[in-house]
Amino acid sequence: MGDDDLVFKALADPTRRFLLDLLFARDGRTLTELESELEMTRFGVMKHLRVLEDAGLVVTRRSGREKHHFLNPVPIRLIHDRWIDKYTERQASALADLKTELEKQP
Repeated sequence: MGDDDLVFKALADPTRRFLLDLLFARDGRTLTELESELEMTRFGVMKHLRVLEDAGLVVTRRSGREKHHFLNPVPIRLIHDRWIDKYTERQASALADLKTELEKQP
């Protein structure tokens, strides 16, 4: 499975998107902190975090006995640049052209 596929798979699940939102709001949370925000088992949260880590969307760092989770926005940005930005460029260009034309009119 390619990098894009792993990111799309990770983002397809609402629980994983919620975990990313939690990390966006406050980065560096522990498993216990993340688990407290969800109505699922610790093991379930760990499985979701593993999918996010495999996709490169979450990176971890150990601090003593705790493992802290951090959001890595780079894979999402790469998806944006490849799959979204190129499709919206034409619309933005058309709007800029329209603005220019409308401003020429008396």
